Amino acid sequence: MCASPRQRAIPNEIEVCVSERQASSQVGAVEQQAREAEGYDFQAIQDRWLPVWDQLKPFEVSGDSGRPAKYVLDMFPYPSGDLHMGHAEAFCFGDVLARYWRGRGYDVLHPIGWDSFGLPAENAAIKRGVDPREWTYANIDQQKASFRTYAPSFDWSRVLHTSDPQYYKWNQWLFLKMYEKGLAYRKASWVNWDPVDQTVLANEQVLADGTSERSGAIVVKKKLTQWYFRITDYADRLLDDLDQLEGQWPAKVLNMQRNWIGRSRGAEVEFEIEGRAEKVPVFTTRPDTLHGATFMVVAPDSDLAAELAAGASPEARMHFQAYLEQTQKQTEIERQSTDREKTGVFLDHFAVNPVNGERIPVWASDYVLADYGHGAIMAVPAHDQRDLDFARKFELPVRVVLDVRDADGAQLPDPAESGVALVGDGTLVNSAELDGLGKAEAIAKSIEVLEGRGTGRAATTYRLRDWLISRQRYWGTPIPILHGADGEMKPVEQSALPVELPSSEGLDLKPKGSSPLGAATEWATVVDPETGESWTRDPDTMDTFVDSSWYYLRFLSANDDTQAFDPAAAKRWGPIDQYAGGVEHAILHLLYSRFITKVLHDLGYLDFEEPFTALLNQGMVLLDGAKMSKSKGNLVEFASELKEHGADALRVTLAFAGPPEDDIDWADVSVQGSAKFLARAWRIADDIETSGAPAGASFSDGDAALRKHTHHLLADAPGLVEAYKFNVVVARLMEQVNVTRKAIDSGCGVADPAVRESAEAIAVILSLFAPYAAEDMWAKLGHQPTVALVEWPAAEASLLVEAEVTMVVQVDGKVRDRLTLPASVTEAEAEAAARASAAVQRAIGDREIVNVVVRVPKIVSIATK
Repeated sequence: MCASPRQRAIPNEIEVCVSERQASSQVGAVEQQAREAEGYDFQAIQDRWLPVWDQLKPFEVSGDSGRPAKYVLDMFPYPSGDLHMGHAEAFCFGDVLARYWRGRGYDVLHPIGWDSFGLPAENAAIKRGVDPREWTYANIDQQKASFRTYAPSFDWSRVLHTSDPQYYKWNQWLFLKMYEKGLAYRKASWVNWDPVDQTVLANEQVLADGTSERSGAIVVKKKLTQWYFRITDYADRLLDDLDQLEGQWPAKVLNMQRNWIGRSRGAEVEFEIEGRAEKVPVFTTRPDTLHGATFMVVAPDSDLAAELAAGASPEARMHFQAYLEQTQKQTEIERQSTDREKTGVFLDHFAVNPVNGERIPVWASDYVLADYGHGAIMAVPAHDQRDLDFARKFELPVRVVLDVRDADGAQLPDPAESGVALVGDGTLVNSAELDGLGKAEAIAKSIEVLEGRGTGRAATTYRLRDWLISRQRYWGTPIPILHGADGEMKPVEQSALPVELPSSEGLDLKPKGSSPLGAATEWATVVDPETGESWTRDPDTMDTFVDSSWYYLRFLSANDDTQAFDPAAAKRWGPIDQYAGGVEHAILHLLYSRFITKVLHDLGYLDFEEPFTALLNQGMVLLDGAKMSKSKGNLVEFASELKEHGADALRVTLAFAGPPEDDIDWADVSVQGSAKFLARAWRIADDIETSGAPAGASFSDGDAALRKHTHHLLADAPGLVEAYKFNVVVARLMEQVNVTRKAIDSGCGVADPAVRESAEAIAVILSLFAPYAAEDMWAKLGHQPTVALVEWPAAEASLLVEAEVTMVVQVDGKVRDRLTLPASVTEAEAEAAARASAAVQRAIGDREIVNVVVRVPKIVSIATK
């Protein structure tokens, strides 16, 4: 037995005693952990509760209970195989929020489905020589089984698959509604072409480096007749309505959408081209610089360039054709690069500058894109670097029309000599009636002049282009349009929907530039029973982003064959209160969903215009700092982690790893640590059950200190969850478990009502993260399942008031004492208490106090000299 400190005199005896105590403490900790682990068997607990939940179906929603409604939705998965760690993270966070709102007294709709059309299934089917259906639905079954074990609180009665005819029938209905409204149209144009997948891509599906977001191939341009949705008709609303989502969506996502829509205000100026009856409209954000326009540039792949080249000399036509072929081999990224040497060909035509009547040459150059404005620009080389580089290369005039000065007010060099364009606002010069004006005044004046002469007007343009929805592949929604021999088109009657995909048997699904459906002759040919006329089905299928643009509405009426969705259900549940998913969908999916929602609103089906009120983006799950990849051999298998550690430990680990938006490196987390925490929490309920402590005692009779700790947790947890601070909630639960364990072992004891109150609070909040352990705790505490539907207990205000505070006293920056004072202490009282402290008086000694700063309830700082 160790002596007390006062009895010891020999230093090594102290060291031996401390060492003995540390060893004893370590042994005790190990024994405690062993006791806690004993009896906690995650596999047995999972096996116990899964069939109970299957029977109870606690998360199915039907009818109107009278409680307020919350719609929580996770971006639905693609069935490319079993679930992976990214799924584990995303669906963990969405489920935390769904479970939280149930506990706050809401009816919560939390459905699940599969985004099951698309190229991966078709490519996998081609590789394996099987029907895409076989591959797709086998993967869905595998993911569904994994989900069941992982235990998200889904309403399994509303499952949908976008590749089911019962779903894509309503895709086709939506297309026809768009067609009736003039929002679906077909045109020939240059499109993005994926040479590997042999299909077109929307602009949003081409990555910043010019590659396909699906295959990774360099995207090229190809002229095809394709179906489009007029998303540009909604550009202003899509942009302006983002203001409603400030503070609810990540700022990064809002900025990405704003930049993609890319609204620019300026003027549309009409240039006359000699020998051409129709004027050419050119958009510019700086109409004030028109006097500096010394040539015009058109995109080589534009219809205008082809028309002008056709009327040029044979030599010019030959040069143009060679240049066009060269341009078509380049990506848009290459064409837009600022450091590329400028190239181009003169088209043997001149335009007329509408403000000064000057003849200016018309060139074709690849730095102008066909889908920007009207595919033509006015070149102002003195004030645009790309125009200047082009002008210097081909010895074209450079005229300064803006007096731009440096920071000291000195005039900058002539760009024709320096090679550096004069950019900035400046003051207008060499510009007739605009001379002496600043930028804003000059733009307004120039538009006024153009309108007065009938050669231009104020205009707005956008980076956003219409949504190209045609795909030359099999595994997608057939487009419900019939084509006549004379080029006439007519929609399929709604009563004939769905237009189902034919069997893939006998079809060559390999990508070859045209849809495999075109070869399904029997399917493609339709004879009008009244007229006997023969029609041909459209051979293309829809972009799968059409499927996911409105799926959240189909969940409302997933089993209704009579309508796409019930508008009354949409009124009750919509818009989605909480959406969760990856930031990689910041433009494509979210933008398209917002567009389709606005269209359905305008058609009278919805009473809201924005589909997703709040958005949570999760980070990535990495391994050793790198994205997980089977080919790189750095993959953590979801199935193996689930089998080894159980769903609860996996979920707690993901929630505790950090803020949801941050990346998680699996090498830095401890699933075993989470499992130990769960065993420790579970043991509290087990101890209460074993002790036979009665359930009916009033909590108010329990230990005051433990009750205060419990009610601070109950008070703080809601705000933390709603702020997505899941890791902090888990940390607070860990702290609560430790405090309760201490109360049981060395405090008030397991029979104290405060221990039961704490255990119940732990079970209720823990159910957000660890549904199995929480359910087992709830049962051990004598309650019927399921804890997931228990309304959270409210914090008692009287237990949140601190009776005392601890104030630190510093003397010249060093802590000299800690004072326990009444919570109502004033600054004067705190200062007096500090001055009266013996420890503080010793620290001050004979020195003079020159300043005292008091910050109740934290600190008293005394300065001396």
